[in-house]
Amino acid sequence: MLKTALKPRWIAGLVFAIAISGVFVLLSQWQFGRSTQAEAPVSTTTEETRQLTAVLQPGGFFPGSVADQMVSATGTYDPQKQVLVAGRLNDGAKGYWIVSAFAVKDAPVLLGGGATPQTWIPVARGWVADPADAVAPPSGTIELTGRLLPSESPLPQTDPGPGRASAVSVAELINDWNVSSYPGFVAARTELSGGTDVGPSAAGGAVKPLRIGPQPPAQQLNWLNLFYSVEWVVFAGFALFIWWRLVKDDYRRDLEDELDEELAGDEPRAGPHTPETHAAEPHSAEPHAGAQATDPHPTAPHPTNPRVQS
Repeated sequence: MLKTALKPRWIAGLVFAIAISGVFVLLSQWQFGRSTQAEAPVSTTTEETRQLTAVLQPGGFFPGSVADQMVSATGTYDPQKQVLVAGRLNDGAKGYWIVSAFAVKDAPVLLGGGATPQTWIPVARGWVADPADAVAPPSGTIELTGRLLPSESPLPQTDPGPGRASAVSVAELINDWNVSSYPGFVAARTELSGGTDVGPSAAGGAVKPLRIGPQPPAQQLNWLNLFYSVEWVVFAGFALFIWWRLVKDDYRRDLEDELDEELAGDEPRAGPHTPETHAAEPHSAEPHAGAQATDPHPTAPHPTNPRVQS
């Protein structure tokens, strides 16, 4: 069968089948890429810094439309209200986030039982590899800029211990700090005191700044495009199968032709001694052995005892 496949026409057919299969594979990749699409496009307005008090209101729900928004606020830190959140990565290394309570200036004051005269917001100030390297927040009035993020869910049945938190959960933190809070937290980008940067990026110590970009939107799976991607792969395999089947049919035809030639060479040929030839031969003019020859000019018989006439 290899000899048949090496015929020029079948080599050309194989090249064509491979080219068709390659096109089908590319179409499959394109359909697979379209099978996962973002539920909503990434907003470019989140990188425009806005006032926190104009973006989010305390005491309510956290709207998804303000997630990842860059915000700014002015206020003060309370060094007594600070926790470490374990399990945070920085350039592949696992460590801790330093989360401090930030009293927002000119923030709306909540009413009701348990409300405090000042409204706060948790701020993730930086990352440390060793809890012993965590430092107190800067004192005085701070001009804060960072990315606004929704509250995380606390880990169930987990006791992080004193001075620790299982997650940046507003519900968990306000119970520990006994403060009124915004329904989200800020990942600090800059911290200025009197125009001077007092954040981790300026200190250059063990505390590393957080570089949190906009979070990618949730992905949804399009089953129709996923089915099309699988279908194109099947088509690619079918193109190669068609080529193989055509080569196999040609190979069988060659075998049948060779068999017919062999059978035709084994048939007997007609000769001079065959019954047909013998029956068609004319009778020989020569007499058989023992037969008397006839005189073509017969004469009168000579007398055996002639009489003499007188």
